[in-house]
Amino acid sequence: MKAKLLSLDNKELGDIVVDDAIFGLEARIDIIKRVVDWQRAKVMSGTHKTKTVGEVSGSGKKPFKQKGTGNARQGNARGVQRRGGGIAFGPVPRSHEIKLQKKVRKLGMRHALSVKFSEGAVHIIDSTKMKEPKTADLVKSLSNFGLGKFFIIDGKEVDQNIKLSAKSAANTCVVPVIGANVYDIVNSDYILISKDALPLLEERLR
Repeated sequence: MKAKLLSLDNKELGDIVVDDAIFGLEARIDIIKRVVDWQRAKVMSGTHKTKTVGEVSGSGKKPFKQKGTGNARQGNARGVQRRGGGIAFGPVPRSHEIKLQKKVRKLGMRHALSVKFSEGAVHIIDSTKMKEPKTADLVKSLSNFGLGKFFIIDGKEVDQNIKLSAKSAANTCVVPVIGANVYDIVNSDYILISKDALPLLEERLR
């Protein structure tokens, strides 16, 4: 499959061949959703916690005698039914991470790239290198593609100038090829992939 090779200013430089197995698949939204759910679950901290009856402060003494007061019987002041008491069946620290096979994660990436490619949102860039780290220059270059969120996938390492420029640019994220992921691809309006990143991406998703 052929795609246009562009500059960072969205000027056409020629054609380039891309792998059909990565950019030409029929959309499987169910697989993409599974990978996105796996990603989102993995980043959840799981540090939520409430105190049980044994952890709240307070006396273990019976607040009043069992009979004759007209009140419901109470064992201590820390019961779950009392104000300031413990919480029954509350959340505890745990991992939200779920298991997902590596082949499914790779397949999710392929389908996400294929969907975006079919929508015309994936662009192959000849080079992401900039002469100097200047956010205004990067924003001006990216505005030639349109308005929205940009996800830029560079080669093995990100060019330092574009990395520094993107730090202050709104809705712009630059990652090395190892940092490419389904969630950011789906959540972006434009995916710019450097020419150097293509063979590395093919190798990663093989």
